[in-house]
Amino acid sequence: MTVSVPLVVILGAVVWVAWRYMGLRAWHVFVCLLFGFFLAATSFAPDIRRTVTGVISLFAKH
Repeated sequence: MTVSVPLVVILGAVVWVAWRYMGLRAWHVFVCLLFGFFLAATSFAPDIRRTVTGVISLFAKH
């Protein structure tokens, strides 16, 4: 996926905004990070990557 670094930056910004303005607690962030880490090690990871790539390619065409 060629947009992985910008996507990570965007998702990081969303987490920061949620933490700063929406009351997201530090332990919520930690749980989300752990969930993502362990989800990446499952058999669903390639399907998720393909789905995200497909959605991004839809937006990139417009």
